Amino acid sequence: MKATAQIDARSDAALSQAIDGLWERFLPEIRERVTVLEAATKAVAGRKLAGKQRDAAQAAAHKLAGVLGSFGLTRGTVLARELELTFARESSPGPDASAKLSAIAAELRAMIESRKPSA
Repeated sequence: MKATAQIDARSDAALSQAIDGLWERFLPEIRERVTVLEAATKAVAGRKLAGKQRDAAQAAAHKLAGVLGSFGLTRGTVLARELELTFARESSPGPDASAKLSAIAAELRAMIESRKPSA
């Protein structure tokens, strides 16, 4: 029984190490997607969100929603999904939504920048 527990612990450590390696590998892309969302939320505030930028924001949010949970950031998936749905609407979000969208993007940025390696 003790040997099995040791094997399980080594397997868990190896999996955590692999996930952390993937995080480091894809972190630049993840950061870029958040940058796209931040730019889109600023455009919403200035009433300058164009269709292409809205589409890019929706795509970035969709990709983040799909990947963040894999790295243990379940809340990030929920937040990114909310942005995805907002930017997926045919009409652009109004300036009244700007503060909320900016807060979500800021929370995503903070979450991504503060992720700690698996223990």
